[in-house]
Amino acid sequence: MTDTITTDTLRQRMIEDMTARNHGPASQKNHLRAYRRFAAWLQRSPDTATTEDLRQFQLHLAEAGVGTSTRNQTMTGLRFLFRVTLRRHDLAFEIYHLKEPQKVPLILNQDETKRLLAMADTIRNRLLLGLGYGAGLRAGEVLRLKVKHIDSAQMIIHVQQSKGRKDRLVMLSPETLALLREWWKIRPKHADAGVPVEERLLFPGRRKGTALSTHQLNNIFHKVRKAAGIKKAVNVHSLRHSFATHLYDRGVDIRTIQALLGHDKLETTARYARVATGLISAVESPLDRLSGKRPEKKDKGPAK
Repeated sequence: MTDTITTDTLRQRMIEDMTARNHGPASQKNHLRAYRRFAAWLQRSPDTATTEDLRQFQLHLAEAGVGTSTRNQTMTGLRFLFRVTLRRHDLAFEIYHLKEPQKVPLILNQDETKRLLAMADTIRNRLLLGLGYGAGLRAGEVLRLKVKHIDSAQMIIHVQQSKGRKDRLVMLSPETLALLREWWKIRPKHADAGVPVEERLLFPGRRKGTALSTHQLNNIFHKVRKAAGIKKAVNVHSLRHSFATHLYDRGVDIRTIQALLGHDKLETTARYARVATGLISAVESPLDRLSGKRPEKKDKGPAK
């Protein structure tokens, strides 16, 4: 019984420490998941853990075949527990992270993107997917949009307090604005009572004050993907990847793309250079130089 009370008390202290440091809901959820996993493995309160316990737990994760990303996320949560809540810097020092394999983002080409958007069967679904591709928004950013975030005078979208608690501005395309105006006429009004117009969600969920869930958006994406005959293992986040890659292919400055995506580090944005197929295919291979044959340059059409 003592261990149970201690565990509950420790968990509450951890929540308070995260709240005091303005950790967002997703971060808190991940840290608490790590706490529960370690406590379940240890079978006693984590405040009694030793250096050997922590070493054995990390070995357990490796032997259980836990993925690199999940292992790193788990150990990040435990580092917070030991470094901040328990002030056990000796244990925090024993935590290590693994280098994650760098994978090329899976993207849709322009023809696939066009087919995908064409197969969206409702104005709402076309808007949801169009905002992901046309403005490079994350799923959660699309779903949290409110009337006040759409600036039709300047043709921009205000993305407020997104990942990393950062604000940013992105472009609002005329096509998206036209669809938003159509959608506003038929948008469900069941949750609008008592809510100022500026604060109304563009994509309300069933319960008042809630938006559509990311699970619902993912289901919409995969339904439309199948209807469009796209076999790639892409997901809704691939629209954001495609947005960045297609801009880079067109020659948009990488720092501009960095600002649009809200990345802190340029190197995070630079990975899209590895999948910019237009630029890559335009590079002349040294093999062609040896053979003396110069490939014909592709007609890119008039500059836009």
